[in-house]
Amino acid sequence: MNLAGYLMVYLSLAGRVARPPVWLMCAYICAGANSQAFAGTGALVTCVRNFPEGRGAVLGLLKGYVGLSSAILAQVYLALYGGGDARSLVLLIAWLPAAVSVVFLGTVRVVPPETKRPRSRQGAGGGGSGGDVFLCLLCISVALAAYILVMIVVQREASFSRAAYAASAAGLLVLLFLPLAVVVRQEHRIKKEVEESLPEAPVAVTAVEKTAAAVLMAPEPPPASAESDTPHGGPPKASSCLGSFLRHTFNPPAYGEDYTIPQALVSVDMLVLFVAITCGASGTLTAIDNMGQIGQSLGYPPKSVDAFVSLISVWNYAGRVAAGYASEALLQSRHRFPRPLALTLVLLASCAGHLLIAFGVPRALYAGSVLTGFCYGAQWPLLYAAISELFGLRRYPTLYNLGAIASPVGAYVLNVRVAERLYDAEAARQHGGSLLGAAGGGCDGMACVGVECFRRSFLIITAATVGGALVSLVLVWRTRDFYRGDIYAKFRDDAAAGEGSSPDAADVQPNQAGGGDRVYVGQQFD
Repeated sequence: MNLAGYLMVYLSLAGRVARPPVWLMCAYICAGANSQAFAGTGALVTCVRNFPEGRGAVLGLLKGYVGLSSAILAQVYLALYGGGDARSLVLLIAWLPAAVSVVFLGTVRVVPPETKRPRSRQGAGGGGSGGDVFLCLLCISVALAAYILVMIVVQREASFSRAAYAASAAGLLVLLFLPLAVVVRQEHRIKKEVEESLPEAPVAVTAVEKTAAAVLMAPEPPPASAESDTPHGGPPKASSCLGSFLRHTFNPPAYGEDYTIPQALVSVDMLVLFVAITCGASGTLTAIDNMGQIGQSLGYPPKSVDAFVSLISVWNYAGRVAAGYASEALLQSRHRFPRPLALTLVLLASCAGHLLIAFGVPRALYAGSVLTGFCYGAQWPLLYAAISELFGLRRYPTLYNLGAIASPVGAYVLNVRVAERLYDAEAARQHGGSLLGAAGGGCDGMACVGVECFRRSFLIITAATVGGALVSLVLVWRTRDFYRGDIYAKFRDDAAAGEGSSPDAADVQPNQAGGGDRVYVGQQFD
């Protein structure tokens, strides 16, 4: 999707194909942009399932790299093409993500329970070697973010040659692929530890023996009920099927168990999360989208406005990583700090950034951009971790993306319907009734100037964000007992059960092809 969508955009820009109509160009961009959802879902969901006890750190780390991705692509583009040609940038965006996905496709997989790491090495946020590995990955990502920030500042202040761009990109790629060395070293340690703990090789069990054991251990089917909804063995009535579906949908399991998609959709907790993120993330996203116009209206020089944008990118990364690691550490601490409460605090902190923008405090837009970027990034690991903890991991791919819908929905309301309209109205008033087509205007002479350009907009956004924070307190109250307990206990029990034994006989099914292969859950061995 990425290659097809953006390659057609490039061919259109380069004149290699006939100029497409607007609707077709929108279709190309839609295909390319939505390809990111597949890559993100595959990577994030797989890692959360592999490291359920450290999902906050995992989500924070991976979403942090997403926050840095545009800056990384920009540095690679400058090294390969030297800058100045937008068509070359589109071509890079078309082929590079697709190539990376193909090369690393085999690494994205759920590790079977029986082959997972020893217990002392599994935690992502706790102690042991596993925690050290995730801490090392965090340090590498921080170094990468700092390196990118320095390169952005230096490249704006100095004139770089093609060779200098190539050298800076080479250093970036070293930091980008350095986690591979950490992982290889850790896997070597695990292999050595396993070999030392198993002096004798386990006896292999054939598929026939496993299958026979599974048949012997299978429970007998329950007797048929005399009051069955299916009389005389015929097909069930439509009314009984509908009633069973409704009873199942509106009778959800306990927190932490696997919800079905209908159960999650009608859940009060999912509605609360959706409303909180709609009000919170969309407000910070509106500030990010309009940061250039905000700086211009408040009289900041162009270089300062560029600095604001860079700060937002870096602090967006910092918010994602900090929220992921800090919320995981607090959750596993003695006080069991709940993740929904951390989300509430982030929403309230973002209100400070909105108020700095609304009142145009002198020289405070630097702090406003930092707060906005940090809080926008911090909301996503908290949201995705809370969804996985409350509704289980079985339907997590779908529920993960349902939570992401909240941001564009709220951004349309607060950005398009509120901020742009109020900006246009103020600009029209300043220019004697000449309406602008969009926020920011078409030229400097038609732009809105002054604190009033965004004051009402961000007061409304602040009120909406406070409302979202109050709504999130409902979730804090509803889940207080759940987060007081050990929410990861079942994952530790499952890991302990799979460490000292081979795959359960019940997990083995006969090979449909009739051969002698052994089939395990999620993995097949010849």
